[in-house]
Amino acid sequence: QVQVVESGGGLVQAGGSLRLSCAASTTIFSISNMGWYRQAPGKQRELVADITSGGITYVVDSVKARFTISRDTAKNTVYLQMNSLKPEDTGVYYCKAVRNGYNFWGQGTQVTVSS
Repeated sequence: QVQVVESGGGLVQAGGSLRLSCAASTTIFSISNMGWYRQAPGKQRELVADITSGGITYVVDSVKARFTISRDTAKNTVYLQMNSLKPEDTGVYYCKAVRNGYNFWGQGTQVTVSS
């Protein structure tokens, strides 16, 4: 069982930045993959970025120039740095941890980008 807790969402103007945090209840070296997903109103949840236990990162092309995923292994925390935010980045951002083939989701954090 892994618990993940997201934080850092909020309301920001277009062009602004936010850093989301996802804190895991166990060492992230035991988690094969941690990822950030987002769900815009009326749309399906989609992958934004993820990072493996070995530190290999992936960011989807649509946000690659603006978003960065990183981690602090001492804090068992994964971050999503979001710069140059756009109104279309609005949505609920979820963190997911994959361990032993099971998915563990957080409760999500709302990001709202005003134009």
